[in-house]
Amino acid sequence: MASGDLRAELKCSVCLNIYTDPVMLRCGHNFCRVCIDGVLDTQEGSGDFFCPVCRKRFRSRPALQRNITLHNIAEIFLSAQPDQEKSGVFCTRHLLCDPTLSMESRKCSVHKKILEYYCTEDETCICMSCCVIGGHKGHKMKSLDEASEKKKKTLRNVLQKRLTKKEKTEERVQSLQEHRRKVEEEAAGDTERVTALFRDLRRRLEDLEKRVLRDISRRANQISISIQDLEIQNEELSRKLRHIEELCNVTDPLTVLQESDTGDLCDTEDGDNEDRERHEELLHDGGGLDVAGVLHKGLSDVITEVNVYFYIQGATDILLDGNTANDELQISDDRKTVSGSDIDQNPPETPERFQYWPQVLSSQSFSSGRHYWEVDVGGSDWWVVGMCYPSIERRGEESVIGRNKKSWGLHRYINQYWVVHDSDETPLPPNPCSNRFRTDLDYEAGQISFYDPIRHLHNFTTTCTEPLHVGSYVWGGCIKIGGGRWDMERIKEVLFLARNKYYTYVKDTNKKYYRDIMNIL
Repeated sequence: MASGDLRAELKCSVCLNIYTDPVMLRCGHNFCRVCIDGVLDTQEGSGDFFCPVCRKRFRSRPALQRNITLHNIAEIFLSAQPDQEKSGVFCTRHLLCDPTLSMESRKCSVHKKILEYYCTEDETCICMSCCVIGGHKGHKMKSLDEASEKKKKTLRNVLQKRLTKKEKTEERVQSLQEHRRKVEEEAAGDTERVTALFRDLRRRLEDLEKRVLRDISRRANQISISIQDLEIQNEELSRKLRHIEELCNVTDPLTVLQESDTGDLCDTEDGDNEDRERHEELLHDGGGLDVAGVLHKGLSDVITEVNVYFYIQGATDILLDGNTANDELQISDDRKTVSGSDIDQNPPETPERFQYWPQVLSSQSFSSGRHYWEVDVGGSDWWVVGMCYPSIERRGEESVIGRNKKSWGLHRYINQYWVVHDSDETPLPPNPCSNRFRTDLDYEAGQISFYDPIRHLHNFTTTCTEPLHVGSYVWGGCIKIGGGRWDMERIKEVLFLARNKYYTYVKDTNKKYYRDIMNIL
């Protein structure tokens, strides 16, 4: 017999090594004594014992008979091939388990037998008894290897999907990191320009503050000087009065007639008109200074002279779409003004026309970028301005801008202001600074913002799912949608409003109006 065939006959079916102290069961199969004792120990308590090879059933723990002949053959075989045994032959057919794992984890919790199968219906590992007499009888079974390979295949698919997702995530992270680097580079330049701009502004404002305070102090000093001059004149008049009284009391006519400075004493008109005008001027203005006026002019000069460091994006030109206008609205020829009318315009009926409310949309839409525009609402007391998706309803009460999930609006009715989205109202302060309102759109950031000239009113934040149109509602009167101006005239208008807002602060501490002006800029 060949050495390889003999080795196979001398292997224990449990440990797969050459027999050590071989013993035999009644069924005729041989095992190492230690190996078969371990198998029988795991079967203890189940009531039955089985041969690991032929599965022959024993009602009690079988006696182990030592196989002396097999022991001698194994010894002779091992002594004839010592080098091979010392070098070791590794098993390539079976999966080795961690020897520290408890055998209990590999046994059925019900029958206390080795888990050998996988029930596909209940998705659990079971023993032979579970298949034959247990709760899994009649169920579809798979070997542990087959079930494990199927699960591994599923896990490999999941792994591949996760790897793909991880790669895409890493690509997005890399893309954002590159974008961050660009933003940081731009931010560095912007920071330098902003720092220089505000340094220049602070310097100019400090100069303006010093000039205004100097003028205030100068006017007060002028009054003090005038008082001193008048006091000197008063003393001189008193001296002359005393001298004249003395002359009037002199009895000697020759002495009176020979007095040389009587002409000067009698001249009372010189300088009276000038002193009177000066006195009236000082009393008329109280000796004070038109601080608000000086500040207004000074601030205008600062804005005019300051070096502008940033490109300001021009406002978006908005045109109204007459095909969407309600039949009670009239659109101007330049498509920038919408007016409420009691006369039905009898426009052609179109699916996109608003049927219930006096509303109109812009002809252009925005699906990217940042944009802003202004609306002059001075011609109407009841209006709504905002933004809408093109899929907004055109009929029914809920089609009004802001009263649904597809629109965002700034409302005004009888001097009350509020912003609305999906019928959720947020009240705003009354009495805005002017009749102009500004709308800002940042499509990618999902931000729709409303401003009056010097106040931020409200931010809506959303995830834009459609292009956005400008929307307007007018009930009587008219409103005009314009591109918006931030030229010098517009800046002066804002400064004028700011001057009125801070007029009451000019009598406070010297620094207070300066801080307020800095905040406004």
